[in-house]
Amino acid sequence: MEPVVRVSGRMLPLDRADVDTDQIIPKQFLKRIERTGYGPFLFYDWRQAQDFVLNRPEHEGASVLIAGANFGCGSSREHAPWAIRDAGFRAIVAPSFADIFRANCAKTGLLAVTLSESQVRHLMDLASEDPTAEVTVDLEKQEVRGDGFAYRFEIDAFARECLLGGLDEIGLVERHQKSISAYEAQRSSWLPAVK
Repeated sequence: MEPVVRVSGRMLPLDRADVDTDQIIPKQFLKRIERTGYGPFLFYDWRQAQDFVLNRPEHEGASVLIAGANFGCGSSREHAPWAIRDAGFRAIVAPSFADIFRANCAKTGLLAVTLSESQVRHLMDLASEDPTAEVTVDLEKQEVRGDGFAYRFEIDAFARECLLGGLDEIGLVERHQKSISAYEAQRSSWLPAVK
């Protein structure tokens, strides 16, 4: 996983609350275990409407998704953050997230940031009025900033450490490779070994 220090780019305003993982990536696309290739199916059912925000050319290439409260609710599928990342988004800003979804974001290098309803509304309105407006989501400084504003956010310390260090669950274990190797070298030979 690549480290996430800051994400800068244009915003896509998804002005909907209670967006569940079944809408983020519908069940018919969950037949693979790879983490890539899901981007074209992001919000698949909603994208059938021609005027859906993700279909609008002025929002093409946006890297920061601005969403309503309780984003990522529903089932715990990891495919949801995979699809969002694969579609080019590197950060999501919302008033609240489902806990499992937020954890899955951190595990896949997708920065999920909580701001107040009024701050999210400001970003949503800004992105709607000026699709070229850019923001920087700075994990190091823990702020979302743009032209004339800076909003501070809190984030779980462990998730922040993992994102800044580019550490997924395997990376966390690999940090202890020296200790693991030393232990394996001292183990009794009759115990099973992992090769």
